Order: sequence, then structure tokens, then C-alpha cells
Amino acid sequence: MNSPMTDDTATQVLDAIEGRRTERRRFLAYAGGATAGTAALSLLAACGADGTASTTSSSTVSSVATTTTEVDVFNFALNLEYLEAQFYAFAAYGTGLSAALLTGVGTQGSVTGGAQVPFTDPVVAQYAREIAADEAAHVTFLRSLLQSAAVAMPAINIDGSSATGAFSVAAQAAGVVAAGGIFNPYASDENFLLGAFLFEDVGVSAYKGASPLLSNPTYISNAAGILATEAYHAGLIRSVLYRKGIEATPSLLTNAQKLSDARDSLDGSSDDDQGIGDATVANITPADPTTAIAYSRSTGQVLNIVYLNKASVKLGGFFPAGVNGNIFTSAPSG
Repeated sequence: MNSPMTDDTATQVLDAIEGRRTERRRFLAYAGGATAGTAALSLLAACGADGTASTTSSSTVSSVATTTTEVDVFNFALNLEYLEAQFYAFAAYGTGLSAALLTGVGTQGSVTGGAQVPFTDPVVAQYAREIAADEAAHVTFLRSLLQSAAVAMPAINIDGSSATGAFSVAAQAAGVVAAGGIFNPYASDENFLLGAFLFEDVGVSAYKGASPLLSNPTYISNAAGILATEAYHAGLIRSVLYRKGIEATPSLLTNAQKLSDARDSLDGSSDDDQGIGDATVANITPADPTTAIAYSRSTGQVLNIVYLNKASVKLGGFFPAGVNGNIFTSAPSG
């Protein structure tokens, strides 16, 4: 039997990874994303709306602006990336995204809440920093892809200090804390992982659900690439939660299941959400048991979850003033 990886060994591995890439990625994510933006603009200049070669960037800008449905889809995704990026940025560094990454079409909002997690597990801290860089890079990339059509960041609530904050409301509904109780995702490694779990599976199902709405091969490739990254994140969070639940904190398994059930109660009558397993069987990959294909959510179902409301509404929960763009209404319960 292989010996388990020690904290020292894991830290050395992560340090080696950090030495190769972290500084470059942090710069791209938090310094305004100039290099990532340039790469995205180059991609856009190479392909027109029909995937054929284009000789000028202006024709590409025009194609993006006139592909209304696909612009709407990517702007919807951008709203979700703002939410994830702000959560991870605060959790990892105690500060949010650069102001240069927040402007755009629609009403620009501010962030309520957010704090740096006092990590005690260096591996979890490294994971938080890596995911924070990824999510900020997604914001930068989507904004560059959409150019002048990109929506501004809407008002976001990631408060963990009050009973009325979005995380607490979600945890109360799930039974993770009692009615009127506070759930603070920034209080500990374990709470951070549960907060991340609440978001990550939704992001994966959102990108998969949006795939039929795209027709341009370049855009499909972009969306698939982001979906893959989000799936890596989701698998990572689920794996760490499961290991900590098995080794030291069984309540993590129970609370993950409660959050999964709460998501299921919000997004309709189908039972397509899954916890991370129990003490005898792991469930790291939430997928159809027959095909092992990940589940999809419609844009309306995604908004049911982030608005924390199973009715057809236009705001609430993590987006107290709603999202920006043309896709903004959650699905009616059913």
C-alpha cells in the first residue's frame, strides 16, 4: 500500500508548481489582464462569426456584436464568473477584483461581504489561490471576447458575517445552520470548501446546459475550455471535502449532501444534484449513473440557485439586484 502524502511533501509539490506559473497568472488576473486580453483579441481577429478567416479585427467585433444569442450566453456566463472570482479573490487574498475588470454594459454594482480565510491547511490555501487566479482569468477572457458588449459586474452579496447574507440564507434553507443562524465561508478551511462546493457544481452544469445555445465553433471551443476548468475545480473541491470528511470531520459529508439537496429543491422537480458520498462510497463525479455524463442546467435553473428562489424572479440571493444582460429571470418552480 502506498504511504499517504505528508503535508511536507504536498507543500513541496505545490511550491514547485507555484514557482513555474503562479506569479505570471496572478499578474494576468489582478493587474487588469492586459496579456490575456491581447490573446483573446488575437483569437477574435483570427475568426469571424462563421469560423472562417478574417483579415481585420473590426469585422470580428462586428460579428460578436450581431450574434445576439451567443453574446447573451457569454454575458450570462460573465455574471457567474464575476460571482465566483470575487468569492475566491476575497477568500485567498482578502481583496476583490481590479476595478478595471468591473465596468461594462448595465448597472455596475459593488460587493457586499468577503474576507480572507485564515487557512490552517497549506494545501487548501494553495488550491484557493490557484482557483482565484483561474476565475479572474475567466472574467478577463470573457470581457475581452465580448469587448464593448461585455456587461458590468452587478451587485454581489458574498457576506458571511450576518444571518441575512446570501451564504447564511442558503445554509439556513439547507439545514446546515439553524433558522436565523450564520454560515461564514471565510471562517475556516472547512467552511470555505463548503462555500466553494455551493458554487462549483452549478458552474459546471451551467456551461454544459448552455452548450446547445452556441453554434460558432470558436465559441463552442471557448465554452468547452472554461467548462473543463470549472469541472477540474469542482472535482478538486469535492475530493478535498470528501477526504476531510472521511478522515476528521464527518459533518462535511452530511452538510455537502444538505447543500446538494437544497440546490435540487430550487432548480425544479428533477433529482439531478448529488452530494459527495458517505463513509463507505465516494461520489466525486456527480453524473448520470448510466452514462456517467454530467448534468445540465438551463439558465433559468442556474438563476433559481444563485437567486435562492425556486420561483420565477429577477433578483435575490447572491445577486440582490439581479444579473446584467438579457438573460436575467429564473425558471418557475415545477
